Amino acid sequence: MAALVGVAAAVALTGCSGLAYEENICGDGEYPVLAVGDTGSACVTNGEEPPKGMARYPEGKEPKKVDDKWDTYWRTHMLDKDGNVVEAP
Repeated sequence: MAALVGVAAAVALTGCSGLAYEENICGDGEYPVLAVGDTGSACVTNGEEPPKGMARYPEGKEPKKVDDKWDTYWRTHMLDKDGNVVEAP
């Protein structure tokens, strides 16, 4: 019994449980948008247009999960007023 408790504790402490939690960027029924001229972002209800000062992410470059490839990319890049992707200052 002690060995079983020890193994369970080791799995819990080392993160070897095989379960990883990935947080979605937006909730169900929403899509992500980014601020123009800034690195900010928001979520908009499906079927609605982005609010003024926001834009849809370029196709194929939308973040889906927190800390995924595109989420981290857009922390250092942004859209300028002309819709060009540029490095954030």
